[in-house]
Amino acid sequence: MKEIKCECGHVNPNGTVLCESCGKVLDEKQQQPILDMRYEGTARRSQTYKRTIIDKIWNFFSSVKVGVALIIITLIVSALGTIFPQEKHLSLTVPAEIYYKERYGWFGKVYYALGFHDLYGSLWYELLIASIGVSLVICSLDRAIPLYRALKKQKPKKHVSFLKRQRLFAETDLHDADEKDTFNLLKERLVNKRYRIMEDGENLLAEKGRFSRWGPYVNHIGLIIVLIGVMLRSVPGFYVDEWMMIKEGETKTIPGTDKQYYLTNHQFLIETYDENDNEAYKEALENQGAIVKNYQSNVTLYKASESLPGEEPKLTKLKDYEIRVNEPLTFDGFSIYQMTYKNELKSMTFGLMEKDTNEIFGQVTIDLDGPKRIYDLGNGYQVEILSYFPDFEFSNGEPSTKSGDPNNPAFAFKMITPDKRDGELSFTSIQQTIEPFGENKYKMVFQGADTVYYSGLTVRKNETLWILALGGTIFLIGVIQGSFWYHRRIWVKVVDNRFYIAGHTNKNWFGFQKEIDEIVDGTGLPFLIDQSKKSREKVNEG
Repeated sequence: MKEIKCECGHVNPNGTVLCESCGKVLDEKQQQPILDMRYEGTARRSQTYKRTIIDKIWNFFSSVKVGVALIIITLIVSALGTIFPQEKHLSLTVPAEIYYKERYGWFGKVYYALGFHDLYGSLWYELLIASIGVSLVICSLDRAIPLYRALKKQKPKKHVSFLKRQRLFAETDLHDADEKDTFNLLKERLVNKRYRIMEDGENLLAEKGRFSRWGPYVNHIGLIIVLIGVMLRSVPGFYVDEWMMIKEGETKTIPGTDKQYYLTNHQFLIETYDENDNEAYKEALENQGAIVKNYQSNVTLYKASESLPGEEPKLTKLKDYEIRVNEPLTFDGFSIYQMTYKNELKSMTFGLMEKDTNEIFGQVTIDLDGPKRIYDLGNGYQVEILSYFPDFEFSNGEPSTKSGDPNNPAFAFKMITPDKRDGELSFTSIQQTIEPFGENKYKMVFQGADTVYYSGLTVRKNETLWILALGGTIFLIGVIQGSFWYHRRIWVKVVDNRFYIAGHTNKNWFGFQKEIDEIVDGTGLPFLIDQSKKSREKVNEG
């Protein structure tokens, strides 16, 4: 790329608008009366290199509009992901595709097809987050590197045209006797205002608040760290948010622990308030009935020792704990919260009865988790279970089950008795009994049921919180840095008894002009004029 040599002798990179040394305008097309000082006129890569595919990718992501568009798209799809529950938060007994279609209709079908059912763990969502990070990095590098180079190489000696095209500017003639005194007085006042002074003969640069220019880039660093924390949530070991239902007496591996930890649920308890607890509850109890005081799961935590493949792991007891709402069981970075519960049928008892005499010839207690095939009642009486439907329903005229949970159990029984050696068939559920081959002599009579509680627990682990907190803190530092300070510069130049003074700031022009007025007041120099107002007046006159 062709370099540009200024009349002052400094060689500037291609694409530079203002000479890095003297500030003279190098691009004659820049005819605006006031210079654009956002990046000090330095060359940005995105405006200089446009040939290769890498250049085009860089230029695409260096656009602020592209970055804003990516953020807006991410916010929209994130909001869409909250319309319906995410798949991982549902205890599904059917494929997710069928669930969303049956539960939410055609919109649920589209929702699933587009991947919104598992949005935050999907690859395309992670790529969208990554693209925002890439945009932030490239935007920052494209602007911060040339800005740093320009600010680091600042020189007090500037071209007169550079000073004249600053927003705040004034010039006047001085006598030889007044020139040095005015220069020194101005310098003294700038020092009192805590400006950092650089001199080169009768050229002076006074500067303060440069660090505020890096506020937006500190913001970007904070955001990039936050995005890294968000993306790490999909890396195993960094983030776990799993759901487990565990019934009383059951021992299960804890999700997300890679089968290292197990949990036994001994008992689930529901405690309610009574009048003796607090007088304030008396009226509420009379109006509403029972009010829950506590949901609690009494559990034991185990750790599995190493075992050969196919062997049952040996469990070492770690501790007993009572999990309550907002009192989770914590271990090794994990927390297990009490979230919900359900009461489910555990077993059902039926009696084999002769219909004419109502005589019971024996009882059958069926464990709904694993019913036996044959139950021998003795004396030639026997009951065989031909079919078991845990969650019974009729589908297309045929008996079927909606799920594997015993919500509405139904059985096809074969009843064998001394006088009916071939057996009689009966279809029995809680609500009805069907005799498919005509009226039977015997029937199965429902006599009772036992229930069991399930504890609904959420297993969580988040090793990214400190990363998110660090990124958020750095972001706030950048906001403070860029909001409460501003970069101020004042250039002074004396040529042949002609005194030039110009000022520039990146924000708060009113406060900056007021400060300069205080500095030049009483020095014999004119107050600086805001040339942007003059430009607007000329436009209005035209």
